Amino acid sequence: MSRFLIETPHTKDECLRSLDELLAKGPDTLRKFDWACSTGKHTGYAIIDADNESAVRSMLPSFLRDKARITQVSKFTPEQIKSFHKAA
Repeated sequence: MSRFLIETPHTKDECLRSLDELLAKGPDTLRKFDWACSTGKHTGYAIIDADNESAVRSMLPSFLRDKARITQVSKFTPEQIKSFHKAA
């Protein structure tokens, strides 16, 4: 499994549709997202564990799939950071 950061930008007019369609996929899916809509920046954010980007994209509402920004992310341990310094 890999970890992915998802950003789902949408317009004010698409906002309720975004929420409704994610809720239709189940409350667990909706709970994975945080929203900036109340600040005027209509974007949902989530960090999801999945097999690949395609699996992540398929869980999104169809009208958001092409607009979504999906980035594979990871964490670094203190030991890894030390090894990066040694390699530099």
